Amino acid sequence: MRIADVLRRKGDSVATVGPSATVAEVIGDLAVGNYGALPVVEDGRLVGIVSERDVVRRLHERGPDLLLVRVAEIMTVDVVTCSPTDSAVDLSRVMTERRVRHVPVVVEGELRGIVSIGDLVKARIDTLEEEREQLASYIAG
Repeated sequence: MRIADVLRRKGDSVATVGPSATVAEVIGDLAVGNYGALPVVEDGRLVGIVSERDVVRRLHERGPDLLLVRVAEIMTVDVVTCSPTDSAVDLSRVMTERRVRHVPVVVEGELRGIVSIGDLVKARIDTLEEEREQLASYIAG
């Protein structure tokens, strides 16, 4: 299974945030959209990612004044990305090794979607269920 298959099942729409948004705005977006992370996009290009983990860790370090800080100050700039042609299994390994839960899907610098570890698990379970149904149907004749 490729990442393109995961996006086909999940959808390729992705919420983003700009680097000049405040942390308070990002917290609102994360909460309202029930997102774990948001890609940070500027002039159509991925420049970082900000996650719940980023916010919580910086909040612990800096206190409530963090809410007024710009996303650019707390975002992760060394973003793990993938392409639609990447293997879902390979990406699962990378996500586990790098300890990331969300990976933007990028083609020639353009954001095409985002995949979470939960999306990959769901896709794998769906595939196994489809295979089980096909085998049961074959056996039943």
